[in-house]
Amino acid sequence: MKVALFGKQFSEDFLDSFKLILDEFSLHKIELSIYRPFYDFIVSHLGFTPDISIFFTEHSDLDKESDYFFTIGGDGTFLDAVIVVQASGIPIVGVNSGRLGFMADIAQDEIPTAITNILDGNFAIEERTLLKVQTGDNGLFKDFNYALNEFTVHKKDTASMITIHTYIDGEYLNSYWADGVIIATPTGSTAYSLSVGGPIMIPNTQNFVISPISPHNLTVRPIVVPNQQIITLKVEGRSDSYLASLDSRSVSIDALTELKISKADFKIKVLKLNTHTFYSTLRNKLMWGVDKRN
Repeated sequence: MKVALFGKQFSEDFLDSFKLILDEFSLHKIELSIYRPFYDFIVSHLGFTPDISIFFTEHSDLDKESDYFFTIGGDGTFLDAVIVVQASGIPIVGVNSGRLGFMADIAQDEIPTAITNILDGNFAIEERTLLKVQTGDNGLFKDFNYALNEFTVHKKDTASMITIHTYIDGEYLNSYWADGVIIATPTGSTAYSLSVGGPIMIPNTQNFVISPISPHNLTVRPIVVPNQQIITLKVEGRSDSYLASLDSRSVSIDALTELKISKADFKIKVLKLNTHTFYSTLRNKLMWGVDKRN
């Protein structure tokens, strides 16, 4: 079995847990490869040298025969992993070394049991929809114009709101006078979109949600649309440019650039333990029912 390890950094408090992961893999004679910048961080900042000699730095040199792609970190690290995995079909396994973790949902105290369950096949593979962004030259985010969570347009370098003219399959929907607009996938519905009042969608829902950011008109609310439809955005305002973001990546875009958002032609595979369900994750991460009156 082959496993790829990916991460950015973690605190010294997590080092023992990381060593435990390596010990478990060594015990089961699993061939490991590791993201080179992550390896360099562990060696230089934590004083520990993992016994791993196979490295990758981007999608092109990732071993496509890897059985699992383990991410060590939080949801931000998980999103960065998507750029490396892309359409390879390798299931991503999220180990949480941080705080919340909707996607990186394996906690430190679950690591030994989780690895045993994975090796025994006690898990499910979920396929998560991505969205794709296209512009006239299709070079907005270099060679990976996809997002697992959301695409966002936002005002930049000004206190003034921007106007986002929005169309669904060519039909005019609305001109949002706001700080920005979020187009979120079901996976991203528990992220930025949720923080501005967007609805929570079940992961396998075939929809996108359009959520305005601080709209001037209080009757404007998030709207759920089928992900088979193409969403077109045209932005204007007092500034000559605005900010466009795909998950954790942001670029400056010229005003009046036409943006087309559609469903990607591939999906990301996410490994979920049988003990972790979407509803239990919602309860635990959002602390539903913590109030003793419930």
